[in-house]
Amino acid sequence: MSAQSYATIGYEVTGHTATITLNRPEALNALSPHMITELRSAYDRAENDDNIWLLIVTGTGRAFCTGADVKEIPEDGKVIDERPYLSTYDQWEAPQEGTPPFRRMAKPVIVAINGICCGAGLDWVTTGDIVIASDRATFFDPHVSIGLVAGREMVRLARVLPRSVALRMAMMGKHERVDAARAYELGLITEIVEHDRLVERAHEIAEIVTRNAPLAVRGTRLAIIKGREIPMHEAEMLAEAFRERNLHTEDSLEGPKAFVEKRAPEWQCR
Repeated sequence: MSAQSYATIGYEVTGHTATITLNRPEALNALSPHMITELRSAYDRAENDDNIWLLIVTGTGRAFCTGADVKEIPEDGKVIDERPYLSTYDQWEAPQEGTPPFRRMAKPVIVAINGICCGAGLDWVTTGDIVIASDRATFFDPHVSIGLVAGREMVRLARVLPRSVALRMAMMGKHERVDAARAYELGLITEIVEHDRLVERAHEIAEIVTRNAPLAVRGTRLAIIKGREIPMHEAEMLAEAFRERNLHTEDSLEGPKAFVEKRAPEWQCR
């Protein structure tokens, strides 16, 4: 794997947006150990590139992601990873597999679901910041149908969906499939897009988001994500702390100045 190319994913930069494309269509974009390693590299690459303000994640072929590649799960059931077992902190955490490191990264993630999305593929739906889907997308969790407990995927989904819907989906396994229309109705996704326009639409949304002050976007995103996990008053205080930090940036001065001068702001991301 070179600094510029990957074997199982695509990585492309357009303006201030990095697009990561899951690219194992012959395996329905199932997550292999090498793919997981490459995804983690790509997330870190985008997060640490000051020119990148936003990420898009999508897939190739008829699936977005069908979860872990069952052909590459060891018989002992240990988390698939290219590093020795339990050699890193991440391996002591709940398995993340392809999940963006949403709790510790600052930059927002737009997820464009292009087709079948199940198992660990659902992690992008529940941890992405803006999720849109092709009209061909379907969502389900097959764990119990193959003899496995539905773990963090359904625990996360139960924080997004009504309790009874999440339990039905979890317990019916591969036999309960949610189409794009139902996913939109439930609030699992924010928009249904004609299949052939999906990536184009994701970039349109990215362009709109990146018109806004990038540091203000990051602070707002972090306030919401971190605030959901703590009591309301503490969440309000945390959000205000992020607001005050942002006031020390050049962009926080540029925004009001551009408004008064009736011109488009020139964000410096500092």
